Amino acid sequence: QVQLVESGGGLVQAGGSLRLACAASGSIFRMNAMNWYRQAPGNQRELVATITRGGSTNYADSMSGRFTISRDNAKNTAYLQMNSLKPEDTAVYYCNVVVTRFSGGRDDYWGKGTLVTVSS
Repeated sequence: QVQLVESGGGLVQAGGSLRLACAASGSIFRMNAMNWYRQAPGNQRELVATITRGGSTNYADSMSGRFTISRDNAKNTAYLQMNSLKPEDTAVYYCNVVVTRFSGGRDDYWGKGTLVTVSS
């Protein structure tokens, strides 16, 4: 099994910055894609950013130029640097990873989320 622990959320004023971290542990042969999602009150969960093992990244349009996803493969950790935060960025942010098992199969896991609140 794989466990994910998110950290770095909190309260920040509009225009401020936060850095989220997602640390994965457990039975991992290879960590593949690592992703950040978010879910605002009353909204569906949406993809924020994704990064492949090789470092290729993609972002939702609203995050382009403001958010940066990165990873440290040696630590099985993903990061989300969030700059120029807006009140509409307020949400619970979730880490999601795709793992190759030692058996060769693949599975995905979710963290419990970390709350980001951006005040105006």
